[in-house]
Amino acid sequence: MLWQKAKPLVENLNEQQKARLTTWLVDQRSQGDPAPEISPESLKYAIQKPNLQVHKRAKRLLKLIVSKSEFIGAVVDINRATPSPYAWSESTIWEEIVYLINYLRDNGWLDVMGTRNKLLEDVFLTQNTVTVAGFNHIAELESAGDSTQAFVAMWFSPEVRQVYDQGIIPAVEAAGFNPYRVDQKDFLDKIDDQIIAEIRRSRFLIADMTHGDEGARGSVYFEAGFALGLGIPVIYTCRSDMYDCLHFDTRQYPHIEWKKEDIEAFRHNLENKIRATIV
Repeated sequence: MLWQKAKPLVENLNEQQKARLTTWLVDQRSQGDPAPEISPESLKYAIQKPNLQVHKRAKRLLKLIVSKSEFIGAVVDINRATPSPYAWSESTIWEEIVYLINYLRDNGWLDVMGTRNKLLEDVFLTQNTVTVAGFNHIAELESAGDSTQAFVAMWFSPEVRQVYDQGIIPAVEAAGFNPYRVDQKDFLDKIDDQIIAEIRRSRFLIADMTHGDEGARGSVYFEAGFALGLGIPVIYTCRSDMYDCLHFDTRQYPHIEWKKEDIEAFRHNLENKIRATIV
């Protein structure tokens, strides 16, 4: 039903807007949603985002080639007629993909079969092998410095569902990041291991200190402290009536307060804080 509402808008998009929407879909799948739905709201958000910078497009293409490498030294074909290279690199024409492959090769991250003079816009397929430097580069991209993930540490209660859905998620996404909450993903590892791994992968952490009658959420304090120890920025939030309940070890940090009756103001303030803090 959501797709049917958005379909007429999708049909009227120009090529650049379609490319940005495709980037959004790829990112949603990368974050664990195998079938992201295009709603009018998500469509508006996706097409209003700025175009990806060229170096980011190249790195995404490299990630695609790595994902298709079945073993070290494998040759991966990038075909002019295959949709995935366009989708991953936000490209609209084959010449852009060739340009990005040249960029990856010139940086030493790809070995491209054939000479530079043969890698022209009239070729229909390139054969590529990821170098050791390329694999190392992808490993570095998994670190927090290049991550688009924002880890959200908070009380998993219906009492705070509204602020997460209507405040935190749209604020994080509007600032160009993807929110991650550990209770909303399926995984096989121990939850403690998963939390530590995902914090390491995150660009920053949002710690909401709101709690119920049982007292402060020790896990939220732990996750915030762990992120600080790694040098990962932490943005603190709390419900306005909880401010006096904050522990002394975080009270000295500024907190963005929120009220159920004015989530929109909180969303705006959080988005501005992310934009001002995370560079």
